[in-house]
Amino acid sequence: MSDAPQPFSFSEAALDVAALQRALRDETCGGFAAFEGWVRNHNEGHSVTRLEYEAFVELAEKEGARIVNEAIERFGITRAACAHRVGSLAIGDVAVWVGVSAAHRDEAFRACRFI
Repeated sequence: MSDAPQPFSFSEAALDVAALQRALRDETCGGFAAFEGWVRNHNEGHSVTRLEYEAFVELAEKEGARIVNEAIERFGITRAACAHRVGSLAIGDVAVWVGVSAAHRDEAFRACRFI
């Protein structure tokens, strides 16, 4: 079992999804759910070639952590984390990742959707 991950983080570099998932492993958990949001090549009928994300990091990390911690309390899950890219992202890049570990899958899925 690894130390609990940071609840919410930003990254200018590509997200290491495997490392994020490993950080949520816990021997007391039997369920894991994750969501990946990808940059797609269109939006509202227009072509997209890339996305540019900016954030007021200090405020957004605080609010993101609040949401993750609320999910932990509300759904009784063991661990959760969310990571979001900032900067220029290409088509197909992972823009946001959410992962949840819980004793059972139902709680994991519900908390993942909430986050």
